[in-house]
Amino acid sequence: MTSDRFSHSTYLIRKRVLSMLGGKFEIFDPAGNIVLFSKMKAFKLKEDIRLYTDETMATELISIQARAILDFSAAYDVVDTTTGQKIGAMRRKGLKSMFRDEWVILDAYDREAGLIQEENAFVALVRRFVTNLIPQTFNVQLGGVPTAEFKQNFNPFVTKLTLDFSLDSQRRLDRRLGIAAGVLLCAIEGKQQG
Repeated sequence: MTSDRFSHSTYLIRKRVLSMLGGKFEIFDPAGNIVLFSKMKAFKLKEDIRLYTDETMATELISIQARAILDFSAAYDVVDTTTGQKIGAMRRKGLKSMFRDEWVILDAYDREAGLIQEENAFVALVRRFVTNLIPQTFNVQLGGVPTAEFKQNFNPFVTKLTLDFSLDSQRRLDRRLGIAAGVLLCAIEGKQQG
């Protein structure tokens, strides 16, 4: 069943904000079943996100951990906690992300493998300086080849991000890393809003 969780071409991440308590993420498969769950603690200086099989949080599958405290160009290691294997990492492009969100996808050996970039630079500037009511769209590339698209649905109380890996028919992007990237976008970029 664990491998089935990572076999889909689309996912929906829903983040609910629990005010002072942090937030929780529910990751759904195309049929609407929860395949992963996470509950974030509020006021953490160093991000440490754990993805579990369900709300009981009894079986952990993936950890996403910041390498440093409050780093503007932070890197986040993504580890399969069932095997202890590092899957890869995500590194935020600090200054570039001030105007247009950009993340570098790193492989298990910290080599650059791809890029996640907010789709439209003009819309990104409007979101930052005029209104954050415009949903974001991110393009994912591996080696310059379009691999996935992440689309945010606007809702002021619940962040929803659709992950679409249908461009990646050869499964070049490990779905565990792709899902971790989506969770990071909801968790980290979501803090800029509001």
